[in-house]
Amino acid sequence: MNSAGDVLALVTDPRLVEERRGQIVRAAVKLFSEEGYYTTTIQQIAREAGVSTGLIYQYFRDKDDILFLTLKLVLDTYEHDIPPQLEGISHPVERLCMAIWTYCRIVDVLCEATVLAYRSTKSLRADRRVLIKDAETRTNRLIEECLNACVAGGHMREVNAHLLSYQLVMFAHSWALKHWALHERYALAEYVSEGIRILIEPFLTARGRRVLQAMRVRTGAFGSEGLKAGARARAAKGRPAAGKKRSR
Repeated sequence: MNSAGDVLALVTDPRLVEERRGQIVRAAVKLFSEEGYYTTTIQQIAREAGVSTGLIYQYFRDKDDILFLTLKLVLDTYEHDIPPQLEGISHPVERLCMAIWTYCRIVDVLCEATVLAYRSTKSLRADRRVLIKDAETRTNRLIEECLNACVAGGHMREVNAHLLSYQLVMFAHSWALKHWALHERYALAEYVSEGIRILIEPFLTARGRRVLQAMRVRTGAFGSEGLKAGARARAAKGRPAAGKKRSR
């Protein structure tokens, strides 16, 4: 018997499976986002992907397979792409900030799929919903471990790391969920800088704040330089600064 996490393909060439599934998933994300999961048909996905309906069934058994793989790919990206960005960073405060920055960058790239995950996870079979929740929990645990390391090192005061980790994850997801409003006011660098100032800095000890400030000076990130980068990006796109309105 196949496990809930199996998405079987009739094609045996791994390279071709990855390529075709990526093509089909990209089309599905667009249609699921625009039309909704239940109203989108396999035939519509095939047309959007530029393939035949029969070809889709060589790579997926049904629409549930497509949705599950789409959501799993989003969560796998968080789980696989964040840790490499933390390699070589030893200080807990810097690791925490880099984890948040990387998470937000991934959300920026996968905006449509992130929104889809919120809308459509409930449409999966129950056993697959459990797998998606487990994958999300693993990513949240990575953020929680960064918070605990900050507390253990005396860089952050005692805090409910479990709850704060979810607040930080929601902050990252909000870049996609409220992108229609946020991207008109903030560039990504500015959004992350403001998030760290609001959600992380108040919990830091004096020692932790010194580390954060030193990192800001050294990297030009997570502080005034991030805000300046945001202002430059907005100016290039003709958008108003945060808190300011265009003149009429």
